[in-house]
Amino acid sequence: MKKNMEQANYVKAIITGMLAFLSSLLGILAIPCGLMVSSNLVDYGTGLIASKFRNQDINSYRSIRGIFKKIAMWLLVVVGAIVDEMIKYSTAQIGIDIKVQFLIASIVAIWITCNEVISILENIQDIGVPIPGFLKPLVKNIRSQVEHQTDILENDEEEE
Repeated sequence: MKKNMEQANYVKAIITGMLAFLSSLLGILAIPCGLMVSSNLVDYGTGLIASKFRNQDINSYRSIRGIFKKIAMWLLVVVGAIVDEMIKYSTAQIGIDIKVQFLIASIVAIWITCNEVISILENIQDIGVPIPGFLKPLVKNIRSQVEHQTDILENDEEEE
């Protein structure tokens, strides 16, 4: 019994250390990325379950394609972080200090998370579980708000 407790504490310490390292590495981006990766995993899992209810075959090609799609989503966040750093560097060169960290990357991660949550809800619906009527429009509204804010930023840049 004591050995099991020691092993559990050892595992907890490793997980805590890994999460602390990721949190210090990502900073403000840790929560949006954590939500995005979690929603990616849940979407993948519910997609596998829903495929049986949709009379679709699960094959390695579709599975690998889905995994690559999720990895490409993560790369979009990396691109957002690169854009953030380019903006920060460029503005610092002209004497403007921007205090915001990972704004574009966070927006990308939140947008991806919204899309994944919508997909999860669709998968759950295909499985045959009723979803609350307000949930899907709520997530779509959040996604449209993110898109609307980026449209405003885009229009402001075009006017300049």
